[in-house]
Amino acid sequence: MGALPFQTFSHFPCAASISPSCIESEQPKNALAKNVHDRFPSLTVKRLPRRLLLQFMGFNPILLCVYPGIAAPMPETKEPEVIRTFKLASGVKIQEIVEGEGPEAREGDLVEVNYVCRRTNGYFVHSTVDQFNGESKPITLPLDENQIIKGLEEVLIGMRVGGKRRALIPPSLGYINENLKPIPEEFGPRRSLLSHANEPLVFEVQLLKVT
Repeated sequence: MGALPFQTFSHFPCAASISPSCIESEQPKNALAKNVHDRFPSLTVKRLPRRLLLQFMGFNPILLCVYPGIAAPMPETKEPEVIRTFKLASGVKIQEIVEGEGPEAREGDLVEVNYVCRRTNGYFVHSTVDQFNGESKPITLPLDENQIIKGLEEVLIGMRVGGKRRALIPPSLGYINENLKPIPEEFGPRRSLLSHANEPLVFEVQLLKVT
């Protein structure tokens, strides 16, 4: 709902100056108040300002503007607990979130994964998981540095099926050319991802299958 247009006193002649017509228009209201007071002497009749009335009823438009979360509370999202943090010799930083219990991924394997890629400021770049309905479209990647970004290969090697890791991959181990996977097939997401190829990227990856 848009804000009401600001109006000056020139729109309200009675507010700009006190005229007899304005006084006359107030007389019926004063007479009504006097009539009620005569019938109920102990009752004081006062006009309650509209803003005060709304606040009394629990509606505060100022709070809704300053604190929009009051109007539409968002569900809390908890960050997954990190089991351990380590850094590889190449410079890739890894957080172990879930330790899998299935087969271990090794160099040369084909792996099926879900992943989310973000910038270091948290800005979403691309994912195999729909951010709105949670549906996922896992992809299959070869653990071969000639086909996928080297940083992600290093993250996946040694993981077990069911495991999840979060990694900070430097640009030198990322998209050094636009043919390396994982990369979106759609033009828009692909262009968006490659536009951040010269900066560190955060990958959160879950290993689903090893073949």
